[in-house]
Amino acid sequence: MGCSGCSTGVGVPKGCGSNGNCGTSGCDKLEVFDWLANMELPSGQEKFNWVEVRFKNGRKEYYKNINGLTLTMSSMVAVESSPGHDIGVVSLTGELVKAQMSRRKQDPNSETFKKVYRVATQRDIDKWREVQSKETETMFKSREIAQRLDLKMKISDVEYQGDGAKAIFYYTAEERVDFRQLIKDLASTFSMRIEMRQIGARQEAGRLGGIGSCGRELCCTTWLTDFRSVNTSAARYQQLSLNPSKLAGQCGKLKCCLNYELDSYLDSLKAFPNTDTILYTKKGNARFIKMDIFKQVMWYAYTDEMSSWIELKVDRVQEIIKLNKEKNNPASLEEVAEKDNRVLEVAPTYENVVGQDSITRFDQKKRNQRRKKRSSGQRNPKASADAKQGATVERPQRKQRPKQKPRPTPSGNNDKPQNSGEHGNEGAKKRNNNNRRRNYKRGKKGPEDK
Repeated sequence: MGCSGCSTGVGVPKGCGSNGNCGTSGCDKLEVFDWLANMELPSGQEKFNWVEVRFKNGRKEYYKNINGLTLTMSSMVAVESSPGHDIGVVSLTGELVKAQMSRRKQDPNSETFKKVYRVATQRDIDKWREVQSKETETMFKSREIAQRLDLKMKISDVEYQGDGAKAIFYYTAEERVDFRQLIKDLASTFSMRIEMRQIGARQEAGRLGGIGSCGRELCCTTWLTDFRSVNTSAARYQQLSLNPSKLAGQCGKLKCCLNYELDSYLDSLKAFPNTDTILYTKKGNARFIKMDIFKQVMWYAYTDEMSSWIELKVDRVQEIIKLNKEKNNPASLEEVAEKDNRVLEVAPTYENVVGQDSITRFDQKKRNQRRKKRSSGQRNPKASADAKQGATVERPQRKQRPKQKPRPTPSGNNDKPQNSGEHGNEGAKKRNNNNRRRNYKRGKKGPEDK
């Protein structure tokens, strides 16, 4: 049988496809894995005749199987209630039930106990589904009645009994509430027996469910059953910022997960000195700023220069405290910190001979060959030989071309003289020679060659 969200309505789940048995894994709250299910009991020992039955939102109770019914995990049963009967799902059988009962301090040999009536029939299941569909509407109406009576309480959940004869109203309140008139109004409105149960903020979050800041489903919804007190000292020991919006969960209280790793932090803090201890040096006194517990590092700052922090390992801090007790103060914290900041050069364990680490190793090979040729002087062997002997090689200077002279002005311009004189005759001779060569290549002869 799956939960109400994935069930087909006849007791068979849609998603897991395990034919009505979600005992090993499923989507139910506070689910238990029976690791003794496939183990046989010793000869002559009878099976423990108590079963654990789960109701809405992880509420679990223990019932005695006095009729010897064959019950397995996820079997739907009709159990004793006052008044009438209730419908639940068997969540655990066998020897593990005995361990759970001893954990909750319930005596299986007591004379007062509740018993299992029968395996739930289809008629019982249909009635149970029908009353479950009324729970949300009943909760909203009950809130309106409580608001009309001006009661400072919040009704967070409603749970109907399997036969519809009783309903349990779960509420939270900061102060004591007189709800006698509320019970009368609810009984007259819904025509059933009313039971009021006050729960805390953590229990309310566990019943409603949700997603935490870690991205997972709430611990109180899935597996956490006991709610231990959480103090702000747990956040201080873990060097967390005391920000209420980050430390509080959906219930408005401090997160339960602050206690999960607290013991490991406390064990690591034993090696650290007292943070109130002042370090005395010749340069000045230093106060504690912050620490990294698992890296075994502490930061200190001089009282005159609080903006600059100096990183010290715990061993060095203990060493400075010991020197202060002997009245032999070090020169400064920087001098002590330099002992840990020295880096030793370690020879590599392998050499990249082929160059397999480089993606462009084939391109680099050609470039390196060109560079070797240039460095070895293969283009100019004489220069390389002189370089090996230590002689300085002087490169020949290039001949500078004569600057081109301005072209002569046309004959129409009377301001400047035409090609006359020594410079003008040279330009005319060059042009004539060029024209003569060009004509000779074309097969023409000029008047001078005839």
